[in-house]
Parts: sequence; structure tokens; C-alpha cells
Amino acid sequence: MTKFDLPQPPPDILEWSKWDALEAFLSSLSASGASEKTIKAYRVALTDFLSFTNATKLKEINNIDIVNWINARLSKGLEKAKSDDIRDRRTTMHYYTLFLRSFIKWCGLGLKVPIVKRPKPKPAETLTREEIEKLFLAARDLLDKLIIALLFETGLRAQELITITTDDIDFSNQMIRVKNAKYGEERIVFYGLLTKQVLDEYILYKRPRPGERLLGISYSGLYKRLKTLAKRAGVDPRKVRPHVLRHTFATEALRRGLPLPALQRILGHHDIKVTQTYLHLLREDIREAYIKAFGGENLNTYNRRYDINAPYADYPGIQHRSITRGEQSQKKGSRNNAELEYILSTLLESIAMVGDSPVLASLIQKKLNEARKLAMTSSEDQ
Repeated sequence: MTKFDLPQPPPDILEWSKWDALEAFLSSLSASGASEKTIKAYRVALTDFLSFTNATKLKEINNIDIVNWINARLSKGLEKAKSDDIRDRRTTMHYYTLFLRSFIKWCGLGLKVPIVKRPKPKPAETLTREEIEKLFLAARDLLDKLIIALLFETGLRAQELITITTDDIDFSNQMIRVKNAKYGEERIVFYGLLTKQVLDEYILYKRPRPGERLLGISYSGLYKRLKTLAKRAGVDPRKVRPHVLRHTFATEALRRGLPLPALQRILGHHDIKVTQTYLHLLREDIREAYIKAFGGENLNTYNRRYDINAPYADYPGIQHRSITRGEQSQKKGSRNNAELEYILSTLLESIAMVGDSPVLASLIQKKLNEARKLAMTSSEDQ
């Protein structure tokens, strides 16, 4: 969470009403450079807490109020909550308690605010290439096509997308300057041939004025268009959301070889660990590539030489004893899983560490060659 350098509160703020203290705190946030979206999030969280407590003045708030508020919201949920899922409650209360701690500390109340532990994030949901194609083909107009193309090829957030103006676009270099980015920062994103074709046609048709918003729709308008488009395309509307398309872009970018540090900058992540969460989505791709490289005859030869189902007496120096079918299955599964997990984790770590260095190709190729030699040796010994 972004930390703000807030000015000192008035010396007598503890004597103020809780609502006057809230407004003073929000004004300090604004003066420190917090965005409107951030201030709104603080207001919602702190209003929820202050409405819960019976205190009138700020100094009347105590630790019991804080604990009772947290327990009530975790057990009964929040008012006007869009979801009643316990994971969503804990995630919301994680941020609410962080916001409350900032407020309490600024006021100088000297109270302890326990931070609700945030649950582990759910696996990122993505769309398949076939689903993206269905959405594009189901588009009713150029605006539908432009929305899908931009979200799929840039990874923009919803708010970033709807606030793009014509002045933000460098048409010759296929770049977009994102000014309304998260944390109030700016960054550059790029777009591909699909977006270029649709964008050029869209500009020619609409002829927007300089500085005019490109799409000309609201946040809710964007969602309604995507849901309608999903139904027309025969794709589950619950999956067709701007953030799912952002996940899809990130996964597709890694699949096509974009280095992790470059993806981090395009997505606007402060910490590369956040970007690395997309690597697990490529595990199946890496597995398929491995099977393609090592499957077939060489793998079968290796398995024939070291037949896990053969009795111990078939191996030199091993005293024979009978083993059960369950032991055989367990040993086979353990070895196969261990080998596959080692190979997958090695390749993933190589991708994450090497990034865009040419060492990556030679490193992986070296490992592949060594394994092929081992398989060939096994075949010759038969």
C-alpha cells in the first residue's frame, strides 16, 4: 500500500467530532497527492467503522470498538457488499483495517488496529485464444472490436482504458501513454497489428477531436458492452471482464516470449513478484513442450530399461522380495511426479531469472541435449 507523507493533525483533534476528524484526515490525504480513487476508498472504509462505533468524539473511540467492528464484519459481512463470500470479506477487511490504522495513527489515538490477514489470491482466470476470437467475431461495431483488441494487446486496466484520449496515442510508434495509472503514475504500453488495424479504421470513421476520450464510454458502459458481447459470442459472461482480459494478455505475452521484467513495466507492477504469479499459468505449456521434446521412442526406451513393474531380482545386487501392486503404483507415481516437478520448476526458474538474456536459449538447449544423450545411451545399451 502506498504511504503518504501527511501533514501533522491539529493539536486538539482528539476533542473534535469523529466526522470532522475524518474530513480533516481526507483533506490531508488529498494535499499529500492521493488520487480521488484512493481518497474514496479511505472514505468508504472509515465511514463504515465510524458508523459502527457509538462514540461521538474522536477521543471516545477505544480498542473494544475496533475489535467488535472487525469481528462483526467478518462474521456478518459488510453492508451493501456485492459478494457474501468469506474470502471477499477477508480481502475487504484487510484493506479496511490498513486504512483504519493509518487514520488512528495520524490522529494520535494510540490504539492498536489488528490487520486482517489477506487470503491467498485465487488462481488468475484467463480466456483461451478461441474465446478471444469468438468475442472479436461477435462484435457489433468498431467500438466492440477496439475494446477487445486494446484489452487483449495492452493489458490495460478498465479505468485506464476508458480515460485514454487521442492525445495519449502515438500512432506512428503504436504506443499509448497511460496517464491515469494506478498509484497516480504514468507508463507506456504498446499495441499490436490487430489494434492498429481496428484503431485506424475507428479514427477514420469517428474522427474524434484532439484531447477527446477515445472510447467515450463510462466504467459501467464498458462492463455492459463486454457482458453483451460475451452472450453473443457464446462465452461465459462471468469470465469476460477487463481484469480477466488483462490476465489473458499477461499470460499470452509470456507464452510468446516477452521477458518478465518487460511485462512488469507494461502492466505497471511495482514488485516483480506480482508479475511472476503469471508464470504458473504456463506450467501446462512447459509440460507439453517437455513431452514433445522427450516423449515418444526415447522415453519409452528409458522406461523399458528401468521397468518399475519388474521384481527386484531383475536388478543386479538387489535381493529379491515380492512387492504389492500398491507399492509398485506408489513408487512409479512418486518417481514420475518428482522428475516432472523438477524439470518444470527448473525451466520456470530459468525463465524468471534470465529474463531477456540470450543465455536463456542456450541454457535450456544445453539441458535438452544432455537429456537426449542420456536417452540415446539408454537405447544403445539395450
